[in-house]
Amino acid sequence: MYEDKKDSYYSFCRTDLLEFVPRNRSNKILEIGAGSGETLLKAKESGLAEYVVGVDLAQVENSNQSHPAMDRFITGNIENLKLDFADNFFDVIICGDVLEHLLDPWQCLVKLKPLLRDGGVIIASIPNVRYWKVSMGLVFSGRWNYCDSGTLDRTHLRFFVRQTVQRLFTDAGFTISTMKCQGSQKEYGFSAWLLNLLTFELLTDLLTMQFVVVADKRLPPETSVRR
Repeated sequence: MYEDKKDSYYSFCRTDLLEFVPRNRSNKILEIGAGSGETLLKAKESGLAEYVVGVDLAQVENSNQSHPAMDRFITGNIENLKLDFADNFFDVIICGDVLEHLLDPWQCLVKLKPLLRDGGVIIASIPNVRYWKVSMGLVFSGRWNYCDSGTLDRTHLRFFVRQTVQRLFTDAGFTISTMKCQGSQKEYGFSAWLLNLLTFELLTDLLTMQFVVVADKRLPPETSVRR
């Protein structure tokens, strides 16, 4: 299914995630689902990293995957790859809209954790299946139509709400420091903000298209992984 995706699907720079990268020119950044590499190159250009590594399932021809500033780019499925980096090597790991595409995102986070240094952060965005355009269609019209992109992207294998996003990270041994909501509150501006305020923020999750999570490696290693 991924070979049917347009090139634009892989070439989007995630500036919204870069804003959470610690301001340090010496950062070593690993991005899972790096697409054609725009986000990593932007990190270098912005002085947020000195060493960047991208991993993506798809090889994008004539793209920044082979750019001279890309220190390394690995093509393959992260769930099957054995990454040959030392423990505690990376300062930042980025997973932008990628965990929902995996068979076992829980185990993937466990696999990535040793690569992150103590105090390092993992930054991820994950679609919220409770978003009103999805949940209202299901509840009132019985609609659950897969699309080429978005919350119901036909390549999504897992679906999450706020609580399961939190458990995804804490059960893998991470501590969530930031959980930001993105979606209609920004899309519809003041009207959405006012409606949520008048309902004592009960609509927050319905107005959230995706969650952006920043989590660090602090929990004890014996933390169990549950589904």
